[in-house]
Amino acid sequence: MIGANYNDPNPAESARVTLHLILLLLAAAVLAVAACRSFGLPPILGYLLVGALAGPHALGVLPDTESAHRLAEFGVVFLMFTIGLEFSLPRLFAMQRIVFGLGLAQVLLTLAVVAGGALLWGVSWQASLVLGGALAMSSTAILSKLLADRRELDSPHGREVMGVLLFQDLAVVPLLVLIPALMQPVETLAYEVGQALAKAALLLVLVLFLGRRIMRFWFGLVARRKSGELFMLNVLLVTLGFATLTEVAGLSPALGAFVAGMLISETEYRYQVEEDIRPFRDVLLGLFFVSTGMLLDPQAIWNDAARLLALLALLLGAKLAIVVLLSRMFGGTPGTALRTGLWLCTAGEFGFVLVVLATQTGVVDPVLVQPILAAMVLSMLVAPLIVHFSDRLVLRFVASEWLLRSMQLTQIAARTVTSDRHAILCGFGKTGQHLARFLESEKIGFVALDLDPERVREAAAAGEPVSWGDCTRRENLLAAGIMRAKVLVVTFADIATTLRLVHNVRAMRPDLPIVARSREEEDAEKLFEAGVAEVVPEALESSVMLATHALALSGVPMHRVIRRLRELREQHYALLRGFFHGATDAGASVSDADQPRLHAVTLDAGAWAVGRSLGELALEKVGAGVTAIRRRTQPVVAVGSETTLQTGDVVVLRGSAAAVAAGEERLLGG
Repeated sequence: MIGANYNDPNPAESARVTLHLILLLLAAAVLAVAACRSFGLPPILGYLLVGALAGPHALGVLPDTESAHRLAEFGVVFLMFTIGLEFSLPRLFAMQRIVFGLGLAQVLLTLAVVAGGALLWGVSWQASLVLGGALAMSSTAILSKLLADRRELDSPHGREVMGVLLFQDLAVVPLLVLIPALMQPVETLAYEVGQALAKAALLLVLVLFLGRRIMRFWFGLVARRKSGELFMLNVLLVTLGFATLTEVAGLSPALGAFVAGMLISETEYRYQVEEDIRPFRDVLLGLFFVSTGMLLDPQAIWNDAARLLALLALLLGAKLAIVVLLSRMFGGTPGTALRTGLWLCTAGEFGFVLVVLATQTGVVDPVLVQPILAAMVLSMLVAPLIVHFSDRLVLRFVASEWLLRSMQLTQIAARTVTSDRHAILCGFGKTGQHLARFLESEKIGFVALDLDPERVREAAAAGEPVSWGDCTRRENLLAAGIMRAKVLVVTFADIATTLRLVHNVRAMRPDLPIVARSREEEDAEKLFEAGVAEVVPEALESSVMLATHALALSGVPMHRVIRRLRELREQHYALLRGFFHGATDAGASVSDADQPRLHAVTLDAGAWAVGRSLGELALEKVGAGVTAIRRRTQPVVAVGSETTLQTGDVVVLRGSAAAVAAGEERLLGG
């Protein structure tokens, strides 16, 4: 039992106290996550703030007991296990210049600067070393999510940020080994540190040379029993077993968990293990941050607010200057260097791990911990704000950034200067490239924007009209010829980015048809409300094709399968209603001019059809039909003779080339 004392004369009472503590910690964690989700903040900050408010220095709801710290320690164990799972030698080799160049330099220089400043302040050299290592860390959880949300993982500064974060994660391992040894007497310190490092090195060698085969065999043996419960129990056994072995050897339990994760990462069971372990990691890690927040004394922080803010400014400024200097030394442009510095200048979750461990082992004085932890919490709180304004700060302080931005826009514009009535593809991944082949087969010009520099470089070298640029920026859309484009297609399925893109497109070209992807059907309603002409839900398309193949392989005649496919798609895609049953089924004998086609007409304020019903328009007299009407305030508009058209409506006509031309003329001019 966690936290139980076997010498306790009243074990039932101890168990009851531990249960109450677990319930209190879980309740605090639930409140923290709910509050952070409501305000769009990282859950880590909620855990820390709840721990500070409910801890022994404030309301006193959560007691500062050994059971609480022991329970929270498992959160660090599972966090390090997850880091080990993500450890990849090929990935390290591919990013070795950034990871072992910029990353190593950033950690060492930041550690040296912070430790030197702490020594001048009168702090012991052991505590100075720990504080330097802790403040060198940045938040992998927060920054990686922000990079993904902003689609900047493959940008120059995104690669530098991820490379440095990867090395910081690795640097935690030797620091976890060193901290317990720092409390030894000076005369035996070198021996103790050397012994700890030797143990860690021996453990890594044995594991790397012997552990992979054993782990693959063992997990294969368990997996063949085909029991999810057994597999989950085995994951917990391996994680906690390795943590216990390293603890018995006098090393950190987190080091053992890291090694276990690293071993499993080399097997084919890595992704299943990662999914199974995530709930335990997230819950226990939340408890760790709640217990970390309990170390904060809100009253002491309030009384010393001026010094705290000065410490926060010093932390942000020092790390910003260090990263900018190092990024420039490793070949980064001024703009990239400043962006990387702004992203990495805040503190991170591993800093809390190191500070808490150092406090528990007596390396750092708890009185010194108060302002340090408070400054780290505040820096993480402002991290999203710094990232949000990073582009503006770069444009404000880096003169060459304007020139680079102008060159980028010029390159995009040069590819589109001769394009007219073309398609703009937002994203040139696999989906975008497949779509480009379809457009080329129909002799439809296109321009693609993508944020992966390697993909853009290779595609451009092959002659594809692809440029590097963020499609959510208005200036990039203008350079891509949005004012002359015929259609815009969003080939990625990120709902937040798509909504931001659609908002900008609607502000510049309200009449431009937009086709977008979505992962789920419920996201389609949001996109329709934003003004998208048609949405293709991935879940729907997958189910439709699965059903089609299943029917065909079940012996259903092919003509019935095709009819079912048409019916399913007609039910969900307004633009395709009636499309499959026209003259296109007659074959190649029908001339192209007589083939039915779709044409979108936007009704401006002066259009003749505004205020009139479809019955009054009598479009069937000119051979045109209305397949759909898109209205921003009403995503789904029923098409009938009584439907009255409004300003801003997009009317989708169907018919031959002559019919839709006549229909458009009737809608606009009467």
